Amino acid sequence: MTSALLPLLVAVLLAGCGSLGAGVGVGVPIAPGVSIGVSVGTGGVNAGVSAGSGPVGVGVGVNQRGQVTGGVGVGAGTDVGGARVGVGVGTGTVLYDPNDPAQRKPGSDAK
Repeated sequence: MTSALLPLLVAVLLAGCGSLGAGVGVGVPIAPGVSIGVSVGTGGVNAGVSAGSGPVGVGVGVNQRGQVTGGVGVGAGTDVGGARVGVGVGTGTVLYDPNDPAQRKPGSDAK
C-alpha cells in the first residue's frame, strides 16, 4: 500500500467507527506516512490524522458530533489507467464522546 492510499483507507475506517463501515475520503500527505484528511460516510463527516507503514494504517479523528474516533485497517492499491485504486478493511471505535454522561468530569455543567 502506498502513502496515497493510506488517507483514503483510514478515512473510510473513521467514517464507519463503531463497526465496519464505508465512506469516501480525501487526504493530504504532510510527512512521509502521515496525512490529514476529511471523510464522509456512515458515521457522518470526520476530520482526522492518519499514519501507516506498508499495508497497515491507523488514524484518529473527530466527527460532527464531537466524538473522538480511532481506526485501524489494512489495504492494498494499484495503478489503473493513471489513477490509484485500492481496497481496504478495518474497524474503528469511539474513544471519547462528550455527550456520554459517564465520561463527564464531576462538577461539569455540560449538558
